[in-house]
Amino acid sequence: MTTLEASPRLRPRGSNQVGMRQFNERVVLQAIRLHGALPKAEIARVTHLTAQTVQIIIARLEADGLVLKHAPVRGKIGQPSIPMALNPDGAYSIGIKIGRRSLDVLLVDFNAQVRERLTLDYEFPDPDTLFDEIRSRLAALRKSLGPKRAQLLHGIGIAAPLSLGGWQSLLGVAPERAGKWSRIDIRAKVAAMTSLPVEVVKDTSAACVAELVAGRGRSIRSFLYIYIDTFIGGGLVIDSHLRHGVTGNAGAVGSMPLGLGGANGAPPRQLLSVASLFTLEAMYAKEGLDASAFADERALQAPWLQVTQAWMRESALAIALAIDSAAALLDLDGVIIDGSFSREMLAALMAQVAEAFDHYSWEGVTRPQILAGAIGADARAIGGALLPLYGNFAPDRDLFLKVER
Repeated sequence: MTTLEASPRLRPRGSNQVGMRQFNERVVLQAIRLHGALPKAEIARVTHLTAQTVQIIIARLEADGLVLKHAPVRGKIGQPSIPMALNPDGAYSIGIKIGRRSLDVLLVDFNAQVRERLTLDYEFPDPDTLFDEIRSRLAALRKSLGPKRAQLLHGIGIAAPLSLGGWQSLLGVAPERAGKWSRIDIRAKVAAMTSLPVEVVKDTSAACVAELVAGRGRSIRSFLYIYIDTFIGGGLVIDSHLRHGVTGNAGAVGSMPLGLGGANGAPPRQLLSVASLFTLEAMYAKEGLDASAFADERALQAPWLQVTQAWMRESALAIALAIDSAAALLDLDGVIIDGSFSREMLAALMAQVAEAFDHYSWEGVTRPQILAGAIGADARAIGGALLPLYGNFAPDRDLFLKVER
């Protein structure tokens, strides 16, 4: 996408009125984040700020270490233009993903790139020991930054399921073990470890944030986001804003039913019971195969391939049904699908979903385009890390945390 095509996506515009210094600085940073390195004249064009205002703002941001100059672009009439880019070392944040199968703690720079990754795998998270693991990893990341760079840490964002102890029977977790999470305030536990600001967001919403800021969401205004992990889930972006809904469950595709109720007295299965990786793990285990293979290239190799293909066929039909249902309610630019597995497996699943579309009627609705997510397994932790970065440097502090009332 060219800069001219991208510029209408920028929201909001800057203001040339006096007293708007911080807001205008954030608008300029947002312009560079969305469009990449830009010369000052282009920044002025996309932000609707005057050239003089941009000149002053860039000078301040450069002095603060938040932007830096790229090499001059020559070959055109007049003086060479000098693109201004975000300084990756201008600010840092930490993203924590508390998942049902693993913990990820990432150090993320101002360009939303992962600098360090600390992980822990488990069968199910135990709050009696997990927070000690988080504390030690936070200390390790601070130590790796050193005293000077640690001062540039702007906060911690946590991505975790809303119901971490839910769906116990599907996961085979004892009720008393899973029930511990209903008594835990995750934000308070982590906040007690640090003086940094701490925010918490639903894990699939965090993944959607990463896609919105650093992936395909930069060029798509409204989309349904589907993320496949231990459980499948999602997020909803309308007009370039993540929508949580009244209770925070907007875009919760995993709970969508896969059939009509009342036929035999039992409710229909939910999407997450079919198109989730815990189902694939169980299928591998039944065949005596290493269940961790879903996360790497083995999933598409013998002897796992046949099992993977069977899971993908059923999952694709279920995902296509969910998308068909969503299309009847939401007029979207597209649907983005991602997951915590290899890019090759994502491509294979996307092809299956496209084929599964033909099994449903699209009369009366627009068949949406489906697009592969650009972030992958780190999406939730990166999305968490973006919360403090946006809170400190974006024009709209509440871009991701708003709850509609």
